Amino acid sequence: MAILVLVRHGQSQWNLENRFTGWVDVPLSVKGREEATQAGKKLKDIRFDTIYVSHLLRAIQTMHYILLELPDERIPILYHEDGRIHAWEHYAGSREKEIPIYQSVDLAERYYGDLQGLNKAETMKKYGEAQVHLWRRSYDVNPPRGESLKDTCERTIPYYKKNIEPELQANKNVLIVAHGNSLRSITKYVETISDEEIPKVEIPTGVPIVYTFDSQMKVRQKTLL
Repeated sequence: MAILVLVRHGQSQWNLENRFTGWVDVPLSVKGREEATQAGKKLKDIRFDTIYVSHLLRAIQTMHYILLELPDERIPILYHEDGRIHAWEHYAGSREKEIPIYQSVDLAERYYGDLQGLNKAETMKKYGEAQVHLWRRSYDVNPPRGESLKDTCERTIPYYKKNIEPELQANKNVLIVAHGNSLRSITKYVETISDEEIPKVEIPTGVPIVYTFDSQMKVRQKTLL
């Protein structure tokens, strides 16, 4: 059976400060690094065939801390999407000794537009709690000059279907390290969650979510470690 593991990055510095982050490239907090390390310890018994990660630092850091805890002796090799970089990064060694890692902007967090960097509590005072709740939790309401969850789904799900789902169909084990909203998008697709129900779904930081699939790519089991 194929295994898919989703890990939201550990707590970031702006998570700690209660600020909208989006595509601002902030690092993990001390707690976030600890969460990522614990995630790696929980995943030590799974041998991953492929890893996918967002281009943002907090996700990359989380992936690194996870890799440090795995007993796998293969060499992690990061592949890039840019055409020239991808053409020049070939490696003459044995592919069996690699863990291929693919980094993509399509797995990045939802872009929060004008809200990025603002304190969430102060934003509620300015715009009202109901309006901020709509921006944060609705499916298709955009924050000012930002993405809705629907917009995030429209880039994340096609990437998943094109790149990740075929690997699962080939019975490979896949790890995705990304963000709350990009992983909610994948969860929506994998679990066939409706537009009305997906705003209620929460993805905790640093907690591995493990899916196993049957031969028809239907979820057989979901476990939070």
